[in-house]
Amino acid sequence: MTVGLLIILFFVLVLPFFVKIVERNLEVFLFLMGLLAAIVSGVFDKELFQVSLTNPIKITLAVLVAGLLFKWLQQPIENAIVKMSQALNIRLFLGLLIVILGFLSSIITAIIAAIILVSVISILKLDRKTEVQAIVLACFSIGLGAVLTPIGEPLATIAISKLGEDFSYLFHLIGMEIIVAIIAIGTFTFLWLQPSQKTNSKTFKRETEGYHTIIFRSVKIYLFVMGLTLLGAGFEPLVNRYLLDLDSSVLYWINILSAILDNATLAAAEISPEMSAETIRYIILGLIISGGMLIQGNIPNIISANKLRITSKEWAKFAAPFGFTLMLIFFLYLNIFG
Repeated sequence: MTVGLLIILFFVLVLPFFVKIVERNLEVFLFLMGLLAAIVSGVFDKELFQVSLTNPIKITLAVLVAGLLFKWLQQPIENAIVKMSQALNIRLFLGLLIVILGFLSSIITAIIAAIILVSVISILKLDRKTEVQAIVLACFSIGLGAVLTPIGEPLATIAISKLGEDFSYLFHLIGMEIIVAIIAIGTFTFLWLQPSQKTNSKTFKRETEGYHTIIFRSVKIYLFVMGLTLLGAGFEPLVNRYLLDLDSSVLYWINILSAILDNATLAAAEISPEMSAETIRYIILGLIISGGMLIQGNIPNIISANKLRITSKEWAKFAAPFGFTLMLIFFLYLNIFG
């Protein structure tokens, strides 16, 4: 079992970067790898199949409804965004957008925040380098902010449930660090991004998505979430066997697996009410930061990459070093200040 799961893990890490058909059909590939992992680990049964079928429904409906709303309200939304982007320095606009979506994600959910993000970015008509980097930075911000309440994303819901704590527990536990990190990412966006001059052009060409595109994207998101559910369940025996008794500092870095596995599943496997608050901080921060490093690491990533056709290589080229740097900063902070 262990060897088989490690081979699957290798495929998930490597193939999206080197095999074009996998890169173009990442959601289907992850679904197949998840199904294979569940079978290899011996956890695939009727109950898991039913869970994997029902888990993606709410997310898929949110993506579908948001896509339809943006199609129907496209013109007034576009006009408002263009006016705001022209009234502000574009770098300031992007920095503010990333900070606002990071904070809102804990209320409107990470999924809706990601849908708003890609709609705004696609309207701005940024040069490709700026577009990819802005999306990556925003997804890090959204992934961080969403964990502050159980509404924002499944990881927070599972953590609160397993620990038996109240609604505001995670906010009190890591809220200050998350708030500072989101503001820092927004500031970095303002200082780092260098959009080309065409970004501020007042000429604007509208492109309207067809209904088939919106529906097809929703189906792919369904397969992606279903695949993550199966993938997480398939690797859970491996996590339980080798990771649970490790030191919190070691778990922090091992949770870089969140870049390819469902962080909610890893949280479900790792978090226990017997753990100290310090250990829980290490686990959750490691999971949510590393989730931004690859496309498959978080649902906002896959929504954004799918909509804007960002490849795995484009994403990882910027996101992996940025995410690793962010993890290193948080690790030093946790070890020095606790």
